[in-house]
Amino acid sequence: MSAGTLPVRTDFPYKVRVIESLFVPLPDGTRLAAKAWLPEGAGPVPAILEYLPYRKHDGTRYRDQGLHGYLAGHGYACIRLDIRGSGDSDGLLDDEYTVQEQLDGCEAIAWLAAQDWCDGQVTMIGISWGGFNGLQIAARQPPALRTVITVGSTDDRYATDVHWVGGCLSKDNFDWSATMMATNDLPPDPANVGARWREMWQARMNHQRPWISDWLRHQRRDGYWQQGSVCEDFSAIRVPVYAVSGWADNYSESVPRLLAGLSVPRLGLDGPWAHSYPHDVTVEPAIGWLQEVLRWCDHWMKGRATGIMDEPMYRVWMQDSVRAATCYDHRPGRWVGEDTWPSPRIETRRLALGADGRLGGTEGQRSICSPLWVGMASGEVGRYGGDADWPTDQREDDGGSLVFLSDPLPEDLEILGAPRIALRFASDKPLALVAARLNDVWPDGQSARVSLGMLNLTHRDSHENPTPLEPGKVHDTVVELDDIAHRFPAGHRIAVALSTVYYPLVWPSPELVTLTVQCGASELHLPVRPPRAEDAGLRAFDPPETAAQTPVVHHTAPATTGRRVTRDLLSGTIVVDFPRWTYAMEMTDIGQTQISTGVCRHEITEGDPLSAATHTDNRVEIRREDATIVHHSTGSLTCDATHFVIRMQVRLSENGTEVFARDWTDRIPRDLV
Repeated sequence: MSAGTLPVRTDFPYKVRVIESLFVPLPDGTRLAAKAWLPEGAGPVPAILEYLPYRKHDGTRYRDQGLHGYLAGHGYACIRLDIRGSGDSDGLLDDEYTVQEQLDGCEAIAWLAAQDWCDGQVTMIGISWGGFNGLQIAARQPPALRTVITVGSTDDRYATDVHWVGGCLSKDNFDWSATMMATNDLPPDPANVGARWREMWQARMNHQRPWISDWLRHQRRDGYWQQGSVCEDFSAIRVPVYAVSGWADNYSESVPRLLAGLSVPRLGLDGPWAHSYPHDVTVEPAIGWLQEVLRWCDHWMKGRATGIMDEPMYRVWMQDSVRAATCYDHRPGRWVGEDTWPSPRIETRRLALGADGRLGGTEGQRSICSPLWVGMASGEVGRYGGDADWPTDQREDDGGSLVFLSDPLPEDLEILGAPRIALRFASDKPLALVAARLNDVWPDGQSARVSLGMLNLTHRDSHENPTPLEPGKVHDTVVELDDIAHRFPAGHRIAVALSTVYYPLVWPSPELVTLTVQCGASELHLPVRPPRAEDAGLRAFDPPETAAQTPVVHHTAPATTGRRVTRDLLSGTIVVDFPRWTYAMEMTDIGQTQISTGVCRHEITEGDPLSAATHTDNRVEIRREDATIVHHSTGSLTCDATHFVIRMQVRLSENGTEVFARDWTDRIPRDLV
């Protein structure tokens, strides 16, 4: 259910006054730009803060009103705040999740708490970046912060984000850097900052640089990633936390980790959703998420008996089996709950990877050297629920993998948690990776991916201190797959598939690798969930609703290539295209139009892992009454046996005249990747 089709609520306990532009002063003289929704006649009330770099005036404008207007209408002061150096805020933006960003957030919370319309209490809410910094700021313990609602975020910046996956280089690392480059040097709006907008814009252009250079210089889990990873010290968070994500989002496994690691009052929710708030989804069923936010905030900041803390600690959508498809707009299933997490009810079922290709089979050895086309059926990472985001029938990738298949199940089997592969193996090369897939195989042979895990095998013992493999030596490790809730029906089979390549989701090892798996000693560990009678009595979620959104006119967007996989069987070249941020949107209330196009292309040639390359092309146009601003940037990530090579180019123009141009080239040594 998209925002355009959500039921709109118009009757609220309070009329809402919107302050389009106000500024939060910081001790160093910097001012952070904010937009406020205040309930008239409510007196001093608790505040709800969302803190992002995505330009509150013209970036998230189209969706902010629905969320913050709704909560304000129920008696909360809502604030949408631009991070330093973004949107209409002063200063410069250096990186994501910096210490400065966190300290600024603490100062902003203190300022909000001191306003005459606030009763001194603040909750942080946010999805993705705003979910990250809510947890990070909570760990700094600002006195006025009462709770955090974190959606689609992570407790561990190295293990669960867009940069590294099991110590492997994620395809999104370079892509996300290019995306941020397309927004970091956009100008503030003179309607809010006045005549100094051009000076601020020039400073941003001069400060712009590819963040990928920093991200790629930290290839192991060092202090760079530990900063901002609240899992380093869960005890630092001393306020209640509500953690939310969806099974179609690559952040879903952070929810059970937070539940297990925190000691404060906490709830977790994992639905069928992609990277979205649970009321505004591309994958149904949506829920009345804003009503849940009110239940949480009313309990913790207004002392009302909403019953929310009487419900199970962890509530999840137990997904039914569905056939593999490139897109789902609905996932069948049911809501289930666990009173605590980890749950003592979850049983680990061990099935040996058999030399005869069976789960539970014989001892022996099996070897695999996967072709570079394994991964073409992988779909997207961090899915937004687009038309071609999901993994397709896994039989194609299975053709280049080791597959271990169970007997047909005699009865339904439900799992909840993170499947694991205890792997005993040898490699013929010092650098190698393994991708492990858990699949649901239908009686007719079609195979749907259920869960996925990747591991750079030089990180087999530690992400902090990786070591090369000794060719031929037998090693033991554990490959953890993504948390999931899934029902395998009776008559279906469970499959494990192992490959030495999973491109483009992760960058390939510098050489083709043969892994030899010690069967019998290698096992699948399944988190089996027994039935729970109490699930039938779970409180039903309210239907989704929102406040009226800001008026927007959607125009025909420029044509771009959709997600497409192209294989040239003669040359062996494979090209995978992913569309990025393509829209044309007119914001009539501020007289501004934004047009955006983007594409990320991944290329590789069969037999040559050093041919891997990523190319990005992003263009953003802002049309205002006084000016038309255009950002255009292109980039590439390539490699040789010892280095990664980054190339970026950016051009900016005003009213058709180029005002800024810069090129970058960077060579960064490979660190056991």
